[in-house]
Amino acid sequence: MNIDWVRKLTSRKLWLAVSEFVGMLLVALNVAETVATQIVALIMAGGAVIAYILAEGWVDASNGAITVKDEAAPEGE
Repeated sequence: MNIDWVRKLTSRKLWLAVSEFVGMLLVALNVAETVATQIVALIMAGGAVIAYILAEGWVDASNGAITVKDEAAPEGE
C-alpha cells in the first residue's frame, strides 16, 4: 500500500481536524481563550504554508518532467 503523503498533507480537512483537536484539547486543559485562539491560528497558518510548498513542489516537478521529455525528443518529431 503506497500512501500519497503530499496529497494528505495538503488536505484542508486534515489541517482543520488537527486544529480542532488541539483547540478542544486546550479548552479541556483550561488554557486561556486568547492563547488557544493564537495556537489554533498558528496551526492553520502552518498547514497552509506546508500545503503551498508541497503543491508548488509537485507542480514544479511535473513541469520539469514535461520539459525534460520535450528536450530529449529528436528534432523533426
